[in-house]
Amino acid sequence: MHRSEIPAGLLETLRKGTAIPAIPLALDADRRFDPRRQRALVRYYIDAGAGGIAAGVHTTQFEIRDPRHGLFRPVLTEVSAAIDGWCARRGRPVLKVGGVCGPTAQALEEAEFLVSEGYHAGLLSLAGHGEDSDEELLAHVRKTAEVIPVIGFYLQPAVGGRILSYEFWRGLCEIENVIAIKMAPFNRYRTFDVVRAVAESGRADEIALYTGNDDNIVVDLLTEYAIRTSRGIRRLRIVGGLLGHWSVWTRRAAELLREARDLSEAGAPIPQALLTLAQEVTDANAAVFDAAHNFEGCIPGIHEVLRRQGFLAGIWCLNPEEDLSPGQAEEIDRVCRSYPHLTDDEFVAAHLPEWLSD
Repeated sequence: MHRSEIPAGLLETLRKGTAIPAIPLALDADRRFDPRRQRALVRYYIDAGAGGIAAGVHTTQFEIRDPRHGLFRPVLTEVSAAIDGWCARRGRPVLKVGGVCGPTAQALEEAEFLVSEGYHAGLLSLAGHGEDSDEELLAHVRKTAEVIPVIGFYLQPAVGGRILSYEFWRGLCEIENVIAIKMAPFNRYRTFDVVRAVAESGRADEIALYTGNDDNIVVDLLTEYAIRTSRGIRRLRIVGGLLGHWSVWTRRAAELLREARDLSEAGAPIPQALLTLAQEVTDANAAVFDAAHNFEGCIPGIHEVLRRQGFLAGIWCLNPEEDLSPGQAEEIDRVCRSYPHLTDDEFVAAHLPEWLSD
Protein backbone atom coordinates (compact mmCIF):
# COMPACT_ATOMS: atom_id res chain seq x y z
CA MET A 1 0.00 0.00 0.00
CA HIS A 2 1.42 3.36 -1.06
CA ARG A 3 0.72 6.61 0.76
CA SER A 4 -1.17 7.79 -2.34
CA GLU A 5 -3.79 5.14 -1.53
CA ILE A 6 -4.68 6.81 1.78
CA PRO A 7 -7.88 8.80 1.24
CA ALA A 8 -6.83 12.37 0.49
CA GLY A 9 -8.87 13.82 3.33
CA LEU A 10 -7.26 11.55 5.90
CA LEU A 11 -3.75 12.26 4.65
CA GLU A 12 -4.49 15.98 4.90
CA THR A 13 -5.81 15.48 8.44
CA LEU A 14 -2.58 13.73 9.40
CA ARG A 15 -0.43 16.47 7.89
CA LYS A 16 -2.44 19.34 9.35
CA GLY A 17 -2.37 17.69 12.76
CA THR A 18 -4.82 15.72 14.83
CA ALA A 19 -5.29 13.83 18.08
CA ILE A 20 -4.57 10.10 17.76
CA PRO A 21 -5.23 8.21 21.00
CA ALA A 22 -3.51 4.85 21.44
CA ILE A 23 -6.36 2.56 22.39
CA PRO A 24 -6.10 0.30 25.47
CA LEU A 25 -7.21 -3.32 25.55
CA ALA A 26 -10.60 -4.06 27.12
CA LEU A 27 -10.66 -7.26 29.18
CA ASP A 28 -13.18 -8.90 31.49
CA ALA A 29 -12.54 -10.27 34.97
CA ASP A 30 -11.23 -13.51 33.46
CA ARG A 31 -8.77 -11.49 31.35
CA ARG A 32 -10.63 -12.35 28.19
CA PHE A 33 -11.17 -9.88 25.38
CA ASP A 34 -14.28 -7.74 25.85
CA PRO A 35 -15.41 -6.58 22.37
CA ARG A 36 -18.35 -4.49 23.63
CA ARG A 37 -16.18 -2.31 25.84
CA GLN A 38 -13.52 -2.16 23.12
CA ARG A 39 -16.14 -0.75 20.75
CA ALA A 40 -17.21 1.75 23.39
CA LEU A 41 -13.68 3.14 23.54
CA VAL A 42 -13.55 3.48 19.74
CA ARG A 43 -16.85 5.38 19.75
CA TYR A 44 -15.69 7.64 22.55
CA TYR A 45 -12.51 8.64 20.73
CA ILE A 46 -14.38 9.42 17.52
CA ASP A 47 -17.06 11.48 19.28
CA ALA A 48 -14.41 13.22 21.40
CA GLY A 49 -12.84 14.63 18.24
CA ALA A 50 -9.92 12.30 17.56
CA GLY A 51 -8.78 12.29 13.94
CA GLY A 52 -7.20 8.86 14.22
CA ILE A 53 -6.96 5.81 16.47
CA ALA A 54 -3.88 3.64 17.00
CA ALA A 55 -4.26 -0.03 17.94
CA GLY A 56 -1.81 -2.83 18.56
CA VAL A 57 0.67 -0.44 20.18
CA HIS A 58 2.17 -0.33 23.69
CA THR A 59 -1.09 0.89 25.27
CA THR A 60 -2.95 -2.05 23.71
CA GLN A 61 -0.41 -4.36 25.44
CA PHE A 62 2.29 -6.01 23.37
CA GLU A 63 1.24 -9.33 24.98
CA ILE A 64 -1.66 -9.54 22.52
CA ARG A 65 0.94 -10.97 20.15
CA ASP A 66 1.79 -13.83 22.52
CA PRO A 67 0.49 -17.13 21.07
CA ARG A 68 -0.93 -17.94 24.50
CA HIS A 69 -3.41 -15.10 24.06
CA GLY A 70 -3.67 -14.94 20.27
CA LEU A 71 -5.33 -11.54 20.40
CA PHE A 72 -3.41 -9.43 17.88
CA ARG A 73 -5.64 -10.28 14.94
CA PRO A 74 -8.98 -10.43 16.82
CA VAL A 75 -8.42 -7.11 18.59
CA LEU A 76 -7.23 -5.20 15.54
CA THR A 77 -10.01 -6.68 13.41
CA GLU A 78 -12.58 -5.60 16.00
CA VAL A 79 -11.13 -2.10 16.31
CA SER A 80 -11.04 -1.61 12.54
CA ALA A 81 -14.65 -2.75 12.14
CA ALA A 82 -15.76 -0.59 15.07
CA ILE A 83 -14.08 2.47 13.55
CA ASP A 84 -15.72 1.84 10.19
CA GLY A 85 -19.13 1.30 11.74
CA TRP A 86 -19.12 4.38 13.97
CA CYS A 87 -17.56 6.61 11.31
CA ALA A 88 -20.37 5.61 8.96
CA ARG A 89 -22.92 6.63 11.59
CA ARG A 90 -21.16 9.92 12.29
CA GLY A 91 -20.27 10.74 8.68
CA ARG A 92 -16.65 11.45 9.57
CA PRO A 93 -13.69 9.17 8.71
CA VAL A 94 -10.68 8.77 10.97
CA LEU A 95 -7.17 7.50 10.29
CA LYS A 96 -6.56 3.89 11.32
CA VAL A 97 -3.04 3.24 12.61
CA GLY A 98 -1.81 -0.22 13.57
CA GLY A 99 1.28 -1.10 15.54
CA VAL A 100 4.03 -3.04 13.77
CA CYS A 101 6.98 -4.56 15.63
CA GLY A 102 9.41 -7.43 15.85
CA PRO A 103 12.00 -8.83 13.42
CA THR A 104 11.52 -8.05 9.74
CA ALA A 105 9.58 -11.24 8.98
CA GLN A 106 7.14 -10.53 11.81
CA ALA A 107 6.87 -6.84 10.89
CA LEU A 108 6.03 -7.70 7.29
CA GLU A 109 3.40 -10.21 8.35
CA GLU A 110 1.81 -7.68 10.69
CA ALA A 111 1.93 -4.95 8.04
CA GLU A 112 0.25 -7.19 5.48
CA PHE A 113 -2.46 -8.04 7.99
CA LEU A 114 -3.06 -4.35 8.74
CA VAL A 115 -3.48 -3.57 5.06
CA SER A 116 -5.96 -6.44 4.72
CA GLU A 117 -7.99 -4.99 7.60
CA GLY A 118 -8.14 -1.50 6.14
CA TYR A 119 -5.53 0.24 8.26
CA HIS A 120 -3.95 3.28 6.66
CA ALA A 121 -0.53 3.30 8.34
CA GLY A 122 1.77 1.26 10.54
CA LEU A 123 3.48 2.72 13.62
CA LEU A 124 6.82 0.94 13.37
CA SER A 125 8.48 0.10 16.69
CA LEU A 126 12.19 -0.66 16.62
CA ALA A 127 12.18 -2.21 20.08
CA GLY A 128 14.09 -5.47 19.86
CA HIS A 129 16.51 -4.07 17.29
CA GLY A 130 18.91 -2.75 19.92
CA GLU A 131 22.04 -4.19 18.35
CA ASP A 132 21.26 -3.28 14.74
CA SER A 133 23.30 -0.66 12.89
CA ASP A 134 21.68 2.36 11.28
CA GLU A 135 21.96 0.63 7.91
CA GLU A 136 20.24 -2.50 9.21
CA LEU A 137 17.48 -0.45 10.82
CA LEU A 138 16.88 1.50 7.62
CA ALA A 139 16.75 -1.70 5.59
CA HIS A 140 14.09 -2.97 8.01
CA VAL A 141 12.06 0.24 7.61
CA ARG A 142 12.35 0.14 3.81
CA LYS A 143 11.01 -3.39 3.62
CA THR A 144 8.11 -2.57 5.91
CA ALA A 145 7.35 0.61 3.95
CA GLU A 146 6.99 -1.49 0.81
CA VAL A 147 3.90 -3.01 2.42
CA ILE A 148 2.27 -0.11 4.31
CA PRO A 149 2.81 3.64 4.84
CA VAL A 150 5.05 3.98 7.88
CA ILE A 151 4.94 6.26 10.89
CA GLY A 152 8.43 6.27 12.39
CA PHE A 153 8.66 5.91 16.15
CA TYR A 154 11.28 7.22 18.57
CA LEU A 155 10.51 5.26 21.75
CA GLN A 156 12.10 6.18 25.05
CA PRO A 157 14.64 3.67 26.43
CA ALA A 158 12.74 3.30 29.74
CA VAL A 159 10.03 1.26 28.00
CA GLY A 160 12.12 -0.64 25.48
CA GLY A 161 13.36 1.95 23.01
CA ARG A 162 16.93 2.82 22.08
CA ILE A 163 18.90 5.94 21.26
CA LEU A 164 18.78 6.63 17.53
CA SER A 165 21.24 8.85 15.68
CA TYR A 166 20.50 11.95 13.65
CA GLU A 167 21.88 10.04 10.66
CA PHE A 168 19.27 7.34 11.12
CA TRP A 169 16.44 9.86 11.11
CA ARG A 170 17.90 11.65 8.12
CA GLY A 171 18.01 8.33 6.26
CA LEU A 172 14.47 7.47 7.31
CA CYS A 173 13.22 10.73 5.80
CA GLU A 174 14.50 9.53 2.41
CA ILE A 175 12.06 6.59 2.45
CA GLU A 176 9.14 7.72 0.29
CA ASN A 177 6.43 5.81 2.14
CA VAL A 178 7.28 7.34 5.52
CA ILE A 179 4.41 9.74 6.23
CA ALA A 180 4.94 10.82 9.84
CA ILE A 181 7.18 10.40 12.88
CA LYS A 182 6.06 9.99 16.46
CA MET A 183 8.70 11.39 18.81
CA ALA A 184 8.65 9.91 22.29
CA PRO A 185 12.26 9.87 23.54
CA PHE A 186 11.28 12.07 26.53
CA ASN A 187 14.40 14.06 25.72
CA ARG A 188 14.66 17.51 24.14
CA TYR A 189 18.00 16.84 22.41
CA ARG A 190 16.76 13.66 20.74
CA THR A 191 13.47 15.26 19.77
CA PHE A 192 15.42 18.04 18.06
CA ASP A 193 17.43 15.46 16.10
CA VAL A 194 14.21 14.26 14.48
CA VAL A 195 12.89 17.74 13.75
CA ARG A 196 16.21 18.77 12.19
CA ALA A 197 16.34 15.61 10.07
CA VAL A 198 12.88 16.33 8.66
CA ALA A 199 13.76 19.98 8.04
CA GLU A 200 16.98 19.15 6.22
CA SER A 201 15.38 16.39 4.16
CA GLY A 202 13.18 18.87 2.34
CA ARG A 203 10.12 16.72 3.15
CA ALA A 204 8.62 18.81 5.94
CA ASP A 205 5.40 19.14 3.94
CA GLU A 206 5.14 15.36 3.57
CA ILE A 207 6.34 13.98 6.91
CA ALA A 208 4.13 15.09 9.81
CA LEU A 209 5.68 15.46 13.26
CA TYR A 210 3.73 14.03 16.19
CA THR A 211 4.54 14.22 19.86
CA GLY A 212 4.63 11.19 22.10
CA ASN A 213 6.61 13.08 24.74
CA ASP A 214 4.24 12.68 27.66
CA ASP A 215 6.44 14.93 29.79
CA ASN A 216 6.20 17.85 27.33
CA ILE A 217 2.95 17.49 25.37
CA VAL A 218 1.65 21.05 25.42
CA VAL A 219 4.99 22.78 24.93
CA ASP A 220 5.71 20.45 22.00
CA LEU A 221 2.45 21.59 20.40
CA LEU A 222 3.17 25.28 21.00
CA THR A 223 6.76 25.37 19.75
CA GLU A 224 7.87 26.59 16.35
CA TYR A 225 11.26 25.36 15.17
CA ALA A 226 13.34 27.54 12.85
CA ILE A 227 16.14 25.43 11.38
CA ARG A 228 18.74 26.71 8.95
CA THR A 229 19.23 24.30 6.06
CA SER A 230 20.91 24.40 2.66
CA ARG A 231 17.53 25.48 1.31
CA GLY A 232 17.23 28.34 3.78
CA ILE A 233 15.43 28.54 7.13
CA ARG A 234 12.71 25.94 7.48
CA ARG A 235 9.97 26.52 10.04
CA LEU A 236 8.34 23.40 11.45
CA ARG A 237 5.83 22.52 14.11
CA ILE A 238 4.81 19.36 15.87
CA VAL A 239 1.29 19.24 14.53
CA GLY A 240 -0.42 16.62 16.67
CA GLY A 241 -0.08 13.86 19.20
CA LEU A 242 -0.12 10.06 19.02
CA LEU A 243 -0.34 9.31 22.68
CA GLY A 244 -1.37 6.76 25.25
CA HIS A 245 -2.03 9.76 27.48
CA TRP A 246 -4.72 10.91 25.06
CA SER A 247 -6.56 7.60 25.48
CA VAL A 248 -8.04 9.22 28.60
CA TRP A 249 -9.78 12.61 28.83
CA THR A 250 -9.70 12.63 25.02
CA ARG A 251 -12.32 15.36 24.58
CA ARG A 252 -10.10 17.82 26.43
CA ALA A 253 -7.02 16.66 24.51
CA ALA A 254 -8.71 17.36 21.17
CA GLU A 255 -9.78 20.80 22.41
CA LEU A 256 -6.28 21.58 23.61
CA LEU A 257 -4.79 20.60 20.25
CA ARG A 258 -7.24 22.88 18.44
CA GLU A 259 -6.35 25.73 20.79
CA ALA A 260 -2.63 25.28 20.12
CA ARG A 261 -3.22 25.08 16.36
CA ASP A 262 -5.36 28.24 16.36
CA LEU A 263 -2.58 30.13 18.14
CA SER A 264 -0.05 28.83 15.65
CA GLU A 265 -2.11 29.79 12.60
CA ALA A 266 -2.78 33.26 14.00
CA GLY A 267 0.85 33.85 14.96
CA ALA A 268 -0.47 34.95 18.34
CA PRO A 269 1.58 35.17 21.54
CA ILE A 270 1.35 32.16 23.85
CA PRO A 271 -0.76 33.02 26.91
CA GLN A 272 0.87 32.39 30.28
CA ALA A 273 -2.15 30.30 31.21
CA LEU A 274 -1.26 27.75 28.52
CA LEU A 275 2.26 27.38 29.88
CA THR A 276 0.77 26.78 33.32
CA LEU A 277 -1.60 24.24 31.79
CA ALA A 278 1.40 22.52 30.20
CA GLN A 279 2.82 21.72 33.61
CA GLU A 280 -0.55 20.58 34.89
CA VAL A 281 -0.82 18.11 32.00
CA THR A 282 2.69 16.83 32.79
CA ASP A 283 1.77 16.38 36.45
CA ALA A 284 -1.41 14.52 35.52
CA ASN A 285 0.55 12.29 33.16
CA ALA A 286 3.07 11.50 35.90
CA ALA A 287 0.25 10.14 38.05
CA VAL A 288 -1.54 8.15 35.35
CA PHE A 289 1.66 6.81 33.78
CA ASP A 290 3.41 6.13 37.09
CA ALA A 291 6.55 8.16 36.47
CA ALA A 292 7.49 7.68 40.13
CA HIS A 293 8.05 3.96 39.49
CA ASN A 294 9.67 4.28 36.05
CA PHE A 295 6.31 3.83 34.28
CA GLU A 296 5.69 0.33 35.61
CA GLY A 297 2.03 1.13 36.25
CA CYS A 298 1.36 3.10 33.06
CA ILE A 299 -1.15 0.72 31.48
CA PRO A 300 -3.02 -0.04 34.75
CA GLY A 301 -3.06 3.73 35.36
CA ILE A 302 -4.81 4.33 32.04
CA HIS A 303 -7.22 1.51 32.84
CA GLU A 304 -7.97 3.01 36.24
CA VAL A 305 -9.06 6.34 34.74
CA LEU A 306 -11.24 4.53 32.20
CA ARG A 307 -12.65 2.27 34.93
CA ARG A 308 -13.68 5.27 36.98
CA GLN A 309 -15.46 6.72 33.96
CA GLY A 310 -17.28 3.43 33.30
CA PHE A 311 -15.56 2.29 30.10
CA LEU A 312 -13.76 -0.67 31.67
CA ALA A 313 -15.11 -3.07 34.27
CA GLY A 314 -11.68 -3.36 35.91
CA ILE A 315 -8.01 -2.60 35.39
CA TRP A 316 -7.02 -6.13 34.38
CA CYS A 317 -4.03 -6.67 32.09
CA LEU A 318 -3.02 -9.83 30.26
CA ASN A 319 -0.04 -10.06 32.61
CA PRO A 320 -1.60 -10.70 36.05
CA GLU A 321 1.46 -9.17 37.71
CA GLU A 322 0.79 -5.82 36.04
CA ASP A 323 -1.09 -3.60 38.48
CA LEU A 324 -1.16 -0.13 39.95
CA SER A 325 1.99 0.80 41.85
CA PRO A 326 1.84 1.64 45.56
CA GLY A 327 0.34 5.09 45.97
CA GLN A 328 -0.60 5.44 42.28
CA ALA A 329 -4.36 5.43 42.88
CA GLU A 330 -3.91 8.21 45.41
CA GLU A 331 -1.85 10.19 42.91
CA ILE A 332 -4.63 9.83 40.34
CA ASP A 333 -7.07 11.05 43.01
CA ARG A 334 -4.84 14.07 43.59
CA VAL A 335 -4.53 15.17 39.97
CA CYS A 336 -8.26 14.69 39.37
CA ARG A 337 -8.99 16.98 42.33
CA SER A 338 -6.30 19.47 41.35
CA TYR A 339 -7.09 19.71 37.62
CA PRO A 340 -10.76 18.95 36.99
CA HIS A 341 -10.48 21.09 33.82
CA LEU A 342 -8.23 18.40 32.30
CA THR A 343 -10.91 15.73 32.57
CA ASP A 344 -13.99 15.11 30.43
CA ASP A 345 -16.14 13.22 32.95
CA GLU A 346 -19.33 15.15 32.17
CA PHE A 347 -18.98 14.51 28.44
CA VAL A 348 -18.42 10.80 29.06
CA ALA A 349 -21.32 10.49 31.49
CA ALA A 350 -23.67 12.05 28.95
CA HIS A 351 -22.78 9.61 26.17
CA LEU A 352 -21.54 6.39 27.82
CA PRO A 353 -24.89 4.52 27.61
CA GLU A 354 -24.94 5.03 23.83
CA TRP A 355 -21.32 3.97 23.42
CA LEU A 356 -21.93 0.79 25.45
CA SER A 357 -25.28 0.06 23.81
CA ASP A 358 -24.22 -2.97 21.76
